[in-house]
Amino acid sequence: MLRLTELKLPIDHGPDDLEAAICARLQIARSALVRFALAKRGNDARRKSNIQLVYAVDATVQDEAAVLAHCAGDKDVRPSPDTGYRFPVVAPVDWQGPRPVVIGAGPCGLMAALILAQMGLKPIVIERGKAVRERTRGTWGLWRRAVLHAESNVQFGEGGAGTFSDGKLYSRIKDPRHLGRKVLVEFVKAGAPDDILWEAHPHIGTFRLVTMVMSIRATIEALGGEYRFETRVEDFEIARDSHGGQALTALHLSDGTRLAADHVIMAVGHSARDTFQVLHDRGVHVEAKPFAIGVRIEHPQSWIDTARYGPFAGNKLLGPAAYATSHACRTGRTVYSFCMCPGGKVVAATSEEGRVVTNGMSQHSRAEFNANSGLVVDIDPARDYPGGPLAGIAFQRKWESLAFIAGGSDYHAPGQKVGDLVAGRASSGAFGSVVPSYQPGVRLTDLGQCLPDYAIASIREALPVFGRQIPGYDHPDVIMTGVETRTSSPVRIRRGADLQSVNTAGLYPAGEGAGYAGGILSAAVDGIRVAEALALRLLTPA
Repeated sequence: MLRLTELKLPIDHGPDDLEAAICARLQIARSALVRFALAKRGNDARRKSNIQLVYAVDATVQDEAAVLAHCAGDKDVRPSPDTGYRFPVVAPVDWQGPRPVVIGAGPCGLMAALILAQMGLKPIVIERGKAVRERTRGTWGLWRRAVLHAESNVQFGEGGAGTFSDGKLYSRIKDPRHLGRKVLVEFVKAGAPDDILWEAHPHIGTFRLVTMVMSIRATIEALGGEYRFETRVEDFEIARDSHGGQALTALHLSDGTRLAADHVIMAVGHSARDTFQVLHDRGVHVEAKPFAIGVRIEHPQSWIDTARYGPFAGNKLLGPAAYATSHACRTGRTVYSFCMCPGGKVVAATSEEGRVVTNGMSQHSRAEFNANSGLVVDIDPARDYPGGPLAGIAFQRKWESLAFIAGGSDYHAPGQKVGDLVAGRASSGAFGSVVPSYQPGVRLTDLGQCLPDYAIASIREALPVFGRQIPGYDHPDVIMTGVETRTSSPVRIRRGADLQSVNTAGLYPAGEGAGYAGGILSAAVDGIRVAEALALRLLTPA
């Protein structure tokens, strides 16, 4: 089978044109093309008057060797990669060894538990939040009634923070083993739409994520896995030897039980601040890491569609338009868009009382009126929050608490119009042509009350730059809502080549919370890698 890439066709091409393009590229008659399958579809919108669809396909031909020979100079014709997944090890049917434990049921923990279960290791999944259906009801409680459930919310609960997001399933990670394909295949088995297997920028959306997460849980349980919801790991029992080494031996849980465990995947999300504190207190190596802070910025989706697609705005094949922006400021900072959600809404995403945090979310249809994106500024420990491994957490809490106060101390979010921020004045009065989507609501004010001066200065510089790139981006009525602080984990739990903690045997830090992923797909891929490493250590004779 051959992989053909960079096949470009007009957006209004006919049903047989792709087959004709394949034959033309391979210089073969149609009768020599046995079959083909779509591998990826994206678009090239650099020329708005001539937007093209860009395909990659896997084609089976009658004489593959001859075709490869006469296409030897074409870098876009190669043998198709082997994207099949193979387990590195499988437990014997009568396996009675120790059961691995997975802490956290977000994308990383979910895939780690699934792989462990498929290898016959019957994992125990510990999740502090509720099962996804109950969790969804509690999350809506904050959005509709300003009632926060501190243990089950946008950050905590089955499915992790990714459940209440756009459900983006693309990543820039290096993936030579095509583990991302394994993730997507399992998601489709669990009810995700088939198009995630070939769309260049696939996404699922919150409602479909909910049912998909439930289906994967059912698979894990059918294979002997076990879930313990509304159970928090309160302490880690660690044994130390005479040579200074240490190893995990048990977990102390919030229900008062002690769970013997010496093979544990720590897949908590980036907001498990109390867990990071306990690990640090117990001597596990934790270090501060860079992240970013800023706001959510909202535009009418139609503005973004027109800016990106011109006369093709609204075309069903293109869907709602996305964007990516970045600007290196005179302040020495970089301002960039983060987690862009076409046709979505801004949501309340705090996990602690008395704090306001924003995030973006959309459904699979991406049919909401506004587009939103994080507009964030890079920060780093040495410059911005020195003081130890957990100083980034204190930094986040400071600005989240100030945002709570600026919004009125009732989980309303503080907001400001772009025109006012650029002019250096607070916003007040009525919203203009852009109405914010955040619930429980937005109070216009001065975002300088809840962001560092350098962040405000950097955003102020970047806005007109982005406005030249995307017409309407810096329209005076565009709304910014604060604060966006949970862009990634503020800590890294360092691990070695064997994917265990560098100083605590048996503990496998994984995913976004441990500082090794950024998004659903990369977290899920990391979950697979760590599950494999744990299984190999558990099942391979010393």
